[in-house]
Amino acid sequence: MSAGSAVPTTTYLELSQEGGGAHKFYEVTVAGQVVTVRYGRIGAAGQTQTTSFASAAKAQAAAAKKVGEKVRKGYAPAVPGGRAPRAVTRRQVASAPSTARAVAPVLWRFDTGSSAFGIHVDDDRCWVGNQAGDVFTLDHEGEVLARFSLPDGVKCLVADDFWIYAGCDDGRVYDLSSKLPFAAYDIAADVDIFWLDIHEGVLNVSDRDGRLTVIDHEDEHQWTRRSQGEHAWMVRADDRAVYHGHHRGVTAYQPDGGGELWHTPTRGGVLFGWQEDDTVYAGTAHRVVQRLSKATGTVEATYACDSAVYSCATSPGGRFVFAGDAASSVYCFDRDGTRLWKLGTGGGSALSMQYRDERLYLVTTDGSLVCVDASEAAVTAAQQGTVPAVRDVKLAAALPTYAPATTATAVATVDRAPSGAVVVECVQDNGRLRVHVVSDGYDGSWNVQFPRAIRAAGARYVVDALHPAAGGFYRVRGEIRRLL
Repeated sequence: MSAGSAVPTTTYLELSQEGGGAHKFYEVTVAGQVVTVRYGRIGAAGQTQTTSFASAAKAQAAAAKKVGEKVRKGYAPAVPGGRAPRAVTRRQVASAPSTARAVAPVLWRFDTGSSAFGIHVDDDRCWVGNQAGDVFTLDHEGEVLARFSLPDGVKCLVADDFWIYAGCDDGRVYDLSSKLPFAAYDIAADVDIFWLDIHEGVLNVSDRDGRLTVIDHEDEHQWTRRSQGEHAWMVRADDRAVYHGHHRGVTAYQPDGGGELWHTPTRGGVLFGWQEDDTVYAGTAHRVVQRLSKATGTVEATYACDSAVYSCATSPGGRFVFAGDAASSVYCFDRDGTRLWKLGTGGGSALSMQYRDERLYLVTTDGSLVCVDASEAAVTAAQQGTVPAVRDVKLAAALPTYAPATTATAVATVDRAPSGAVVVECVQDNGRLRVHVVSDGYDGSWNVQFPRAIRAAGARYVVDALHPAAGGFYRVRGEIRRLL
């Protein structure tokens, strides 16, 4: 870069490591007194930061410093487009018409506009995410409340306490707990993500190759294990283990990666997983759901369906077990495996499901979120041919839409922290960028889960609140503003 040049100059670097390491680019452009930095995963648009300096010479010096730092970390000059972006596998599914004699009592149906897998239902809202990158929230009666627009297709939605996350095809996991989504985790580019789970801030990722990758709340890789089988569509976690389902069965690992606890072959490859306190459930390609003991891996019960099982769920404590198959049917079983009913969904196969308060929520192959009345009275009436009129939910004309910040400048700046807000500071700690609380009354050693895309050493930010989470760290809730 020549000092004083009026022609913009660009330096493009990449860091691509074999065996599950980084797969990132870093680009620095100098145009007069302005330095623009673009960075992210190879093949993606990435994040952008723009800074103005007092002179062109100072801009050149700052750019040279940034490039030097990256080169020392292993980045090297490259040609954009020379390396392929991360691999993305979408589940290939077929959905046949249901053979059930009756149709489920559907209360309402919402068309998300694209094929969908992600679902989560809590006390207040229903969440659904699709392959167009849209996440919609609805109330339990089907009114659409808000829309989150994410950069890539949504693989799944997972909850950790009252935090909600969306795992996307771009390799990022977005925190949707506040109005402004942010990327809380970044997954290595060689991991072809199939499913995700988060437990006490620890992210567990299962992938195409049958690997299990574990990342902590500060987005740092902890450990990786390869299971006996590939195509790992199931991962569930709790305090005692991580349960990994793949085409050869279910394998349980110690939470710290210390070793395998047990492995149980299943009747067919695992296509979906669910868990209760003491048991895990595996829906398989050989038309069954199997209930396994978390302590030993022993198969305790088998629930037989009539086609490959795409999804499963339970009522609290496992009193009832539900399943959705490849033939657009939904089933309910008693705990011991007795089939209580089978009904058609009326609109494709259920790819994900969740039960709550006598309602069964399904995400189907046609991209719809479906609410089924699963009460005994409604099911009995449906079996006799009486079902309610289905209400087709429509989007509101002025629906609130939220998207993640794509540049650092998207974060508003303030000259003072409002009363009651919390100030955090980004600091270098043994070569890593950490976030510490600096407000009075807080312990500066507390760890904070914070958007990586806007971190900068020495920068201070104002957040509305920090909420404690298990594992000795805090999560940001509400708005984030940079403190001048």
